[in-house]
Amino acid sequence: MGHIHTRLKLGLIALLAAAMAVLAPQAAIAQEVVGADVPASAEPMEVPAGETEAPDASSGYVPMDPVEGKGMPTSAEDDIWASMTFQDQYTADGAYALGMHDYILLPVITLISLFVLGLLLWVIVRYNRKSNPVPSKTTHNTLIEVVWTIVPVIILVIIAVPSITLLARQYETPPEDAITIKATGYQWYWGYTYPDHGEVEIISNMLSDADAIANGEPAQLAVDNRMVVPAGVPLRIQTTAADVIHAFAVPSLWFKIDAVPGRLNEKMLTIEEPGLYYGQCSELCGARHAYMPIAVEALPMAEFEAWILEQGGSLPGAEEAAEEALPLGQETGVEVDADSDAADADIPAP
Repeated sequence: MGHIHTRLKLGLIALLAAAMAVLAPQAAIAQEVVGADVPASAEPMEVPAGETEAPDASSGYVPMDPVEGKGMPTSAEDDIWASMTFQDQYTADGAYALGMHDYILLPVITLISLFVLGLLLWVIVRYNRKSNPVPSKTTHNTLIEVVWTIVPVIILVIIAVPSITLLARQYETPPEDAITIKATGYQWYWGYTYPDHGEVEIISNMLSDADAIANGEPAQLAVDNRMVVPAGVPLRIQTTAADVIHAFAVPSLWFKIDAVPGRLNEKMLTIEEPGLYYGQCSELCGARHAYMPIAVEALPMAEFEAWILEQGGSLPGAEEAAEEALPLGQETGVEVDADSDAADADIPAP
């Protein structure tokens, strides 16, 4: 009888464990669904301390509308040729790299391919068995060997000079007055911190396809809170990660840098004109790697500073300027009067 009870208990435990194993993945999947409809009666999500809620229409900041074809990929349905090449570039390094591709690499590759194809066709026609029944026994040709050694070296030198120049430009150190923005990769979203502006922090998650299309933005690239930066000034973009390796990449800005846990990488970025530029995490970082896009909104400096103040941040140098504007002694709480010399005379020497 006791054995029967034991077997019943073990069977019940096994049944409960199997039910939990079946239900647990379903609950996890339900939590990770992107774009799920939220009931109108649902309570607003609480934002952890240090994070910033999405700006609403009542604030002074209004998110910039995207421009079709600017800072975003082009579909083959819209333009078959634009979909097969690089996006238009909006940084000096990007323009240099795109010019190198269009005017150096692509012509060289095309000419070499056509030359090799011509040689193959010539050999097929000239040296087939029917046209050349007695094959040549030539084993060496000094002129040909010299030519096919020197010409590739010249081609490589032509390619190497702009390549090394581009590599050096991409590692240029940001100036001391560059604005620092720290991008932290999480599984699976981005966090942006502005250490020069009172540690403002923005948490950025992908919008659902329906919300993105309703905003006039590309699906799976639009986010609820963008990385807002000033245009036309050097930026010091620092990257790190909280869990696994991510990569911060924006193709139209020719910008890509890894975000590694426990390590702080940095790179200079100067966006030439205001606009909205999209990117994505470019390092396989887990199940939802494809759902952590990047949206960089570049504003004129005055609008960027206004946005910072709306987020509860501060402008660099504002405190020092306020202290300089105060009357002498007010910032230290010491009263200064005309008899200060006499007061000093009454203070006993230590």
